[in-house]
Amino acid sequence: QVQLVESGGGLVQAGGSLRLSCAASGRTFNRYYMGWFRQAPGLEREFVAAISWSGDRLVYADSVKGRFTISRDNAKKMVYLEMNSLKPGDTAVYYCAGDLQGWSLVREDEYDYWGQGTQVTVSS
Repeated sequence: QVQLVESGGGLVQAGGSLRLSCAASGRTFNRYYMGWFRQAPGLEREFVAAISWSGDRLVYADSVKGRFTISRDNAKKMVYLEMNSLKPGDTAVYYCAGDLQGWSLVREDEYDYWGQGTQVTVSS
């Protein structure tokens, strides 16, 4: 079992950067594919980025390609989301999630464990 806690959210101006962190507990963390999702007010939760357990498979939503970078440190049981060139449309609650199977990596229903989320607000 894996427990996930996100941090690093906050208020930033458009064009700025933030780095989200996800701390995981549990001995099997390095077996999990890890993803970031986000949910804006009034909208459904959407996929942002995902990374395989070894880091050799990376998947990004088209809306964040070239601006966001997902990474992980298995020794520290951490997953990161580096967000650059932020836009007001990136405003959302960002969630870290863990997936043991690693099929599509973009489907919310494939993920087994979720954090509580961290708020990111981008002002214009």
